[in-house]
Amino acid sequence: MNEEKTITVRRQKIQPDRTKERLYFFLFLTAILLLIVIFSEQICPYDPNVQDTGSALLPPGPGHPAGTDRFGRDMLSRILVGLKTSVTSTLVLVAAITITGSILGLVCGYFGGIIDTIVMRISDICLAFPGLVFAMAIAALLNGGISNAVLALALIGWPKYARIARSQTLTVKNTNYIAASQLAGCSSWQMIWCHILPNIAGSILVTAMLDIGTMMMELAGLSFLGLGAQPPTAELGNMMSGGRSMLQTYPWVVIGPGIAIFLAVVIFNLLGDAVRDYLDPQNASEK
Repeated sequence: MNEEKTITVRRQKIQPDRTKERLYFFLFLTAILLLIVIFSEQICPYDPNVQDTGSALLPPGPGHPAGTDRFGRDMLSRILVGLKTSVTSTLVLVAAITITGSILGLVCGYFGGIIDTIVMRISDICLAFPGLVFAMAIAALLNGGISNAVLALALIGWPKYARIARSQTLTVKNTNYIAASQLAGCSSWQMIWCHILPNIAGSILVTAMLDIGTMMMELAGLSFLGLGAQPPTAELGNMMSGGRSMLQTYPWVVIGPGIAIFLAVVIFNLLGDAVRDYLDPQNASEK
């Protein structure tokens, strides 16, 4: 048994740590995706909103690599623009809930009192309902639209970050260096922004990176149900919704946007995993 353990340990030491290489690779893929999003309108082969009924529902071919939809619009052009709409809305959503939730969690964890009680009870109410169902209800009340869908998901997404930031703040504020900062005359806000936030930012960053794919799927889900982006706006979710009745006869109308969502979500999820592994304390000690 001891010999087997020794061999296992030696193998682990011989195998190089690929955490940094994986992180760089997925950062590279994410950079390519973001470049496509930024320059989507410039690289579109056709105007995504121009209709040509004479070219309706053409299969993928040399003129239209992803085919055309029922109105004769080029699917590749609409997928590129729809990807821009979906990714941009998702990043804005994740940034909003991360910043809002983290600030609330920091304040509640450090100061406590009535503010902590009120914010945590509100978060309990938000977490008491199934997230997507609650977002559907809010989006329906707001009459749909991509901005209203982002707002609906933001209203149910911030409690997770508030709770993470609060729990991390409660742990950090009882450490010796925080007590030393208090004796040195640092104000409460100086300790929050200069000492506590840098020490809890890693957990919040990892959560946000892993949340991008989830939020993109939920945003596409709302659009698929007619509660997000509205036609003729190109968005991957409502593009799939518009072509779902033609899945068996003209499958490229649905498969193209579906593949785009799949690739984007996979890239963001793998990047989140790589960031989590890179920021892991055990890996950090071995760098």
